[in-house]
Amino acid sequence: MTLRLLLIRHGLSSYNLEHRIQGRNDLSTLTTKGTLQASKAGESLRSLHIHAVYTSPLQRAADTAKELIKNRNGELIPILDNDLLEVDLEPWSGLTIDEVKNKFSDLYSTWKHHPKELILHRKNGNSYKPIKELMDQAERFLKKIISTHHPDKNETVLVVGHNAILRCLILKMFKEPAEGFRRIKLDNSSISVFNINTDIENKAEFQVESLNSTSHLTPQIPPKGSFARIFLVRHGETNWNKEGRFQGQIDIPLNENGQKQALAASNFLKNVKFNQAFSSSMSRPMETAKIILRNHPTIEIKQQDELVEIGHGLWEGKLEAEISSEWGDLLKRWKKSPETVQMPEGETIGDVSSRAMNCFRHIAQRLSPNDTALIVAHDAVNKTILCNLLGLTNADIWKVKQGNGGITIIDLTEEQEPDIITCLNITSHLGDVVDRTAQGAL
Repeated sequence: MTLRLLLIRHGLSSYNLEHRIQGRNDLSTLTTKGTLQASKAGESLRSLHIHAVYTSPLQRAADTAKELIKNRNGELIPILDNDLLEVDLEPWSGLTIDEVKNKFSDLYSTWKHHPKELILHRKNGNSYKPIKELMDQAERFLKKIISTHHPDKNETVLVVGHNAILRCLILKMFKEPAEGFRRIKLDNSSISVFNINTDIENKAEFQVESLNSTSHLTPQIPPKGSFARIFLVRHGETNWNKEGRFQGQIDIPLNENGQKQALAASNFLKNVKFNQAFSSSMSRPMETAKIILRNHPTIEIKQQDELVEIGHGLWEGKLEAEISSEWGDLLKRWKKSPETVQMPEGETIGDVSSRAMNCFRHIAQRLSPNDTALIVAHDAVNKTILCNLLGLTNADIWKVKQGNGGITIIDLTEEQEPDIITCLNITSHLGDVVDRTAQGAL
């Protein structure tokens, strides 16, 4: 049983358009484009039964919530919640970004590079840390949601908020990784999906299913920044994925559905101008990469042995039930504490993380700012790369989902700054906002 959270940032607002700091200022309203964005987001969610809607009371968010559910025959009434208010940037609210840069240059630099350290002063003279307050606010909201919509109820809850508060909700679910605030991106009317389950001690366990999906908007992909961009894709489905067999380093090819998934990814990425391509040296990612790049016949796909899937050793080729009968305790530990497991005659997740990140950094360091690269690899490989980029650890691989044919976008940044996960595990090109790809073993 799972509690599914759909996190949606409000549509484009008047202050967004004017490049003004909004904060808790309620003078900013949805633009015509912002209303259309919210409407499109609502259409993309039509197949999902939503049990409740929570929204910030600020009008740009509240109006987005109304637009999202306008075609649901009045079955939902948005619940206004002050714990979804945007970050309080009182001294800056209403100023343009350029005005803040000029008048508060040192403070703005702290905000951009180390936001948790920012200290501001309210009109009454009291000092405060905006992100510290917002993190406390996010923690309160999550506790309320989990208490009201316990995972046992198997509900889907829509949460409409703002850029900073939604980031803080996400970081709370990730247990506040270092410099996490600047590691992720949330666009206007983007959709992020989180799954919440409980363990045997009834503690909440969080998983990001997708992050910052804008595939329902125009353009479908957020614009590239000033540095190189990497599209990280998991290979399409194989018969063993479908059957739930542990594949590891046995070279199982794509099945027919996997080829269709790769073709759907190719169509989704048809307007992307790739000029570099890399793949695990195994056949299933190589075939996926070739299908994705069918419109880029001159690009050489460079095979990378360091990107091959985790070696499951004696587990390879077996179903979970078969593994459980012989290695029951080890399998339980793999699910609970994967970082502690040495696969019988195979690898550890630390082994995979080390070689995968070595390869990823090697690729990233050799890309020029104008480059757009494709990397196609595997579930465990992609998860370890993403955990590293999100500031998570090898213990957190189950917190990150990677569907067959899922697309992740990574924007590299200047030195000393964390790279940005612009989108994570987008599978809407496969038919739905929710990832419905095979749930089999790695």
